[in-house]
Amino acid sequence: MTHKAPDPHIPLAERMRPRNLDRFYGQDHLLGPGKILTELIEAGRLVSLIFWGPPGSGKTTLGTMLADHFHLPYVFFSAVLSGIKEVKEVMAQAERQKKLTRTPLVLFIDEIHRFNKAQQAAFLPYVERGDIILFGSTTENPSFEIIAPLLSRTKVLVLQPLSEAALARVLDDALADAEHGLGGRGVTLSPEAGPLIIDASNGDARRSLNSLEIAASLAKDPVIGAADVQEALQRRVQLYDKDGEEHYNLISALHKSLRNSDVQASLYWLARMLAGGEDPLYIARRLVRFASEDVGLADPQALSLALDAKSAYDFLGSPEGELALAEAVVYLASAPKSNRVYAALGKVMKDVESSPYEPVPLQLRNAVTRLMKDLSYGAGYEYAHDSDFETTVMETLPERFRGRVYYEPGPLGKELDIRKRMDWWAGLKSKIRNEQGKPGKRSDQDGPSG
Repeated sequence: MTHKAPDPHIPLAERMRPRNLDRFYGQDHLLGPGKILTELIEAGRLVSLIFWGPPGSGKTTLGTMLADHFHLPYVFFSAVLSGIKEVKEVMAQAERQKKLTRTPLVLFIDEIHRFNKAQQAAFLPYVERGDIILFGSTTENPSFEIIAPLLSRTKVLVLQPLSEAALARVLDDALADAEHGLGGRGVTLSPEAGPLIIDASNGDARRSLNSLEIAASLAKDPVIGAADVQEALQRRVQLYDKDGEEHYNLISALHKSLRNSDVQASLYWLARMLAGGEDPLYIARRLVRFASEDVGLADPQALSLALDAKSAYDFLGSPEGELALAEAVVYLASAPKSNRVYAALGKVMKDVESSPYEPVPLQLRNAVTRLMKDLSYGAGYEYAHDSDFETTVMETLPERFRGRVYYEPGPLGKELDIRKRMDWWAGLKSKIRNEQGKPGKRSDQDGPSG
């Protein structure tokens, strides 16, 4: 049986788009026995769906096949290329069609998160009346990008990156299919070439097919070799969107690995972000934040080192400056951790916000005019350096908050020294209170530095 040669102007990934569910690989949690889409198909019931997953996981393909399976009219829009005005016109047509034929229209909006809240709200009445069945695809977390009323009227399906086994099946199909793929050319993959393509695809079927097509065009022999694939790949492109879900996932992974004192994982997530094209100065800012928030006074040097890493990158740029970021990551991950100052600031801010105005105690006010002196500004102030103890028992918190403890040093690193100092000063103040009325004498205890 002869087959018409596939149109070379249509990319292989588009030609090989699955046309039935039997050739749709990699989402068994949605289409396996007893799974949600299988149940909907068997029940003959289709609902509005949001397909959330990374590029090349099959969001558009799955939506198209579902519409075909249910024999429903289907219109595709890209939120990047189409305006809401065009979409509204189609929805109005769908409303009229539903009245005449009692058949809803499947309206697929690719990258639905690109529409703003007001634009997304335009879908609501049509979805509620059943004039349209809305399919939306997104690479972004729907919790943040899709308005709540629309989310409550749709079912979110999470698509995963394709496994190595699923990608291998995709490549095998493309090599065997003479009508749509490369089967008519008689090409095969060497044992080393296939894993190279799969490894570089990051679970993206479209990327794997694009790589295969380019490698096949470069190959001088029927067997596509590793060198052909490496030439096609040129440089592995990391799956990363600086403004999207993966951006926040990776910075979260870096921050939490640092907090967990895992040097190896912290370096890995740093490398993932750098390889994906993240702005190194954004990473530097996060390291500075981490140094003050999570290392804190357990190692005060951490903040200085993080700031130095930022300055070094400013001075050197990439790639040399990235080494300074790596040094900071290793130091921060291995440093003792304390969020005690972070927690203390939270406590004190809560007190400040709960009492908008607490007058400064008179003894802490400067009496710079005669009127201020007459009003007792500065009355009762005790100059610490005039005391043999270099401190006094004068109250310096507002009366409402006297005795409040905000900061409690942790048990690690330099905070042990800070605890000793605080305990030393507290003991000294207690001694002064006991000796009030007697001539001040310098304590025989060690100084506050321990």
